[in-house]
Amino acid sequence: MQLSVIIVNYNVKYFLELCLHSVLKACKPIQAEIIVVDNFSNDGSKEYLEQKFQSVIFKWNTQNVGFAKANNSVLPEAKGEYILFLNPDTIVPENCFTKCLHFFATHATCGALGVQMIDAHGRFLKESKRSFPSASASLFKLTGLAWLFPSSKIFAKYYAGNLPADTTNKVDALAGAFMMLSKDAINKTNGFDETFFMYGEDIDLSYRIKQAGLDNYYFADTSIIHFKGESTQKQSASYVTHFYGAMKLFVQKHYANKKMLSFFMLQAIAFSSIMARIKHTIIYNFKKGNHTSDTGTLAVVGTDEEFNRALSIIKFAQPAVTIAGRIAPIDISNDKLAPSMQNALMLIKKNKINKVVFCEDVLSFEAIIQLLRFFPKNISYLFFAKNSQTIIGSGDAGGKAIIYSKA
Repeated sequence: MQLSVIIVNYNVKYFLELCLHSVLKACKPIQAEIIVVDNFSNDGSKEYLEQKFQSVIFKWNTQNVGFAKANNSVLPEAKGEYILFLNPDTIVPENCFTKCLHFFATHATCGALGVQMIDAHGRFLKESKRSFPSASASLFKLTGLAWLFPSSKIFAKYYAGNLPADTTNKVDALAGAFMMLSKDAINKTNGFDETFFMYGEDIDLSYRIKQAGLDNYYFADTSIIHFKGESTQKQSASYVTHFYGAMKLFVQKHYANKKMLSFFMLQAIAFSSIMARIKHTIIYNFKKGNHTSDTGTLAVVGTDEEFNRALSIIKFAQPAVTIAGRIAPIDISNDKLAPSMQNALMLIKKNKINKVVFCEDVLSFEAIIQLLRFFPKNISYLFFAKNSQTIIGSGDAGGKAIIYSKA
């Protein structure tokens, strides 16, 4: 067994369904197993998923034990030479796992591997590569200096801004949304620290991997979609409490013997937490006064057959959406990309389309991920897997998911 993919689910059954369709395709060239640990979801995940994915191993917890403990609970039974901790709100391309495993095979000191992540609008997610927490990095991020100097080794240290997004490099910390480890790294660290209930466990594990003499790599040769915030509401008051609590725990655990550094970092964390709560309050009140309904004009990228199949699901949308029509699949394998892309972008602009559905079949997940880079960033993108009855995607920034489903 080359790879064990471990996914922790909590009330995101539709995103997990899409994720599993992509993971199953990525597992085809290798010997792999997929293990889903459900943290006592109450959205009908068990009834919805278990029969759809009979090759997947499901473990159904009777309480929410947290991210770290849920992952660790199946490590003893995981048979893979490598372990991938993967978020349920992700889409992986078909060649993702083979590329990652080849990298491990050619880099003996690699203990953990993270990949380039983009959001559902095609924007690079800076948390794909990070440095360990420090008072200065937090201060520069909070004051906006990191934003003003995004490539600075000093001011943009928080997100390792000096390292190009399209270049593979050793980094300090990886994101738990996609974190592939060798069995050697698992044995030396014993997996996640279960003291962390949610957030911070990935930074802690990254830290301990480096302490064990192994390297963490940011691998830029493959990209995944991370819907970022679907499995947890990033702007919620609960998120602020858990996230900054985890950062405080990390500092107390690893910097306890550095009294001065620890003091300043804890002060920075406390201040950042206060500012985050203020931001949450502003965003919450803004949303209350500026609620937008899930309407608009939609186009489907796919064949005639895929278009008709998508229409049979979109017709159940509430409130109803206007269907602008079909955009033919764009061939990314040859020089036809430029004119076909220009045609697609022209149709989107001309028809004032604010939602695009990508159908996966003729277009692979890899092709869809590549196309997202070229499409406008100010509209919503939805994804329709070949063997699914659900179309799903992210809304506007901070907005809830858009789901069209027969189920």
